Amino acid sequence: MSSEKILSDWKRKATHPVYWLEGEEAYEIDKLTDMAGDLLLTPEEMSFNYSCFYGKDSKIEDVINACRRYPMFADRQVVVIKEAQQLKDIERFENYISNPLTSTVLVVAFKDKKLDGRGKLAKVLKSKAVVLTTKKLYDNELPDWTSNLISSKGLEISSKALHMLVDHIGNDLKRIENEIEKISVNLNGKNKINEDDIEQFVGVSKEFNIFEMQAAIASRDLAKTLRILNYFSSNPKAAPIQLILPVLYSFFSKVYLAYASNSRDEYSIASSLGLKPFMARQYIGAMQCYGYGDVQRILLLLNDANLKSLGVNRADTDDESILKEFIFKIMHPY
Repeated sequence: MSSEKILSDWKRKATHPVYWLEGEEAYEIDKLTDMAGDLLLTPEEMSFNYSCFYGKDSKIEDVINACRRYPMFADRQVVVIKEAQQLKDIERFENYISNPLTSTVLVVAFKDKKLDGRGKLAKVLKSKAVVLTTKKLYDNELPDWTSNLISSKGLEISSKALHMLVDHIGNDLKRIENEIEKISVNLNGKNKINEDDIEQFVGVSKEFNIFEMQAAIASRDLAKTLRILNYFSSNPKAAPIQLILPVLYSFFSKVYLAYASNSRDEYSIASSLGLKPFMARQYIGAMQCYGYGDVQRILLLLNDANLKSLGVNRADTDDESILKEFIFKIMHPY
């Protein structure tokens, strides 16, 4: 069952006795655990019928006892366990979940991993509980996810602003949501987010950011690339090397895959990379500036630069020098 379906059911007060939320992506898990009480209980019912435990600070006996209580002046009670992966003896939940109290809604947040499927508890959960398993979004899924979130708020966003936001924040869905919320309350009646809004409210320069640096390197524009790099050197927090190298590696990895598709058509390349057609244009542009062998070499140089950034064969070279060496090598290969 998806998180959207669970939330839809809760809004209709349709519930199961046990919800087991697990996986690598904390955003959906946190959203469900935070909303369970508000959606399933009235403010008056919350005082007597809502219990929240934290795995690290709780005993399994206390949690099970709370689950076995009957609601007071309400049809149901809600018991939430946050950070359940830290709860000792969690396998002892097996007996309760085998025969849960129907007037209790138990929501278990087991984050960052999955329960071992070979255990008795996992087998009981399959038949007795609603299980949601979350996965981290891939980088190429972030723009669509962010765009859909913005659309759900009745807003639009320009393509460049979208990439500025995603490239700056990365795979942190909660922070993306918070930044969008901050922008939305400052739009003063506008319904479209542009690059100026990202610059003003998120703190990303619309001229000097990783998205612009990637575009400059993709088009083999040395002068623009160095201008952006100089800005980063003067403003280390804007784009540290640990952020720049993974973004470039992801980009050129996709260019490498685009070559493997044996196509130059943006729709075909977009399909092979799992992107929207307009997003494939930059990869096609990079293919016009860098041959297949160049891209292979760039990926190797990025790996070498990453090792140096971690202190391997560094010889006291600073981050700016590592990046400049990489840029000159790819733009002047011979």
